[in-house]
Amino acid sequence: MNQYETVFILTPVLSDVQMKETVDKFKGILTAEGAEIVNEENWGLKKLAYPIEKKSTGFYQLIEFKADPTVIEKLEVNYRRDERVIRYLTTKLDKYAIEYAAKRRSVKSTKKED
Repeated sequence: MNQYETVFILTPVLSDVQMKETVDKFKGILTAEGAEIVNEENWGLKKLAYPIEKKSTGFYQLIEFKADPTVIEKLEVNYRRDERVIRYLTTKLDKYAIEYAAKRRSVKSTKKED
């Protein structure tokens, strides 16, 4: 199994409940396909670098997971079908990126404890 990281941007017109439902939907797709979710981060509402579909902001979400390569295609098809997703990017992490992500998670967890 490879380790992947996917970031997707949701339309800013969603309520908090709708946003959480959408994120849970994609997490459900991953777990149904046998993926193991390593980390999940909600980056919140951020300004976009350029307007997408006449929107200047969006809800950013990051999910790190371990899965077979076949899962990625199913996940991205669901991204394309969902009108709430305005952009997405899934990348395969190499060993250095995995180390960096683990280090970043540990730094974030120590900041939360302070």
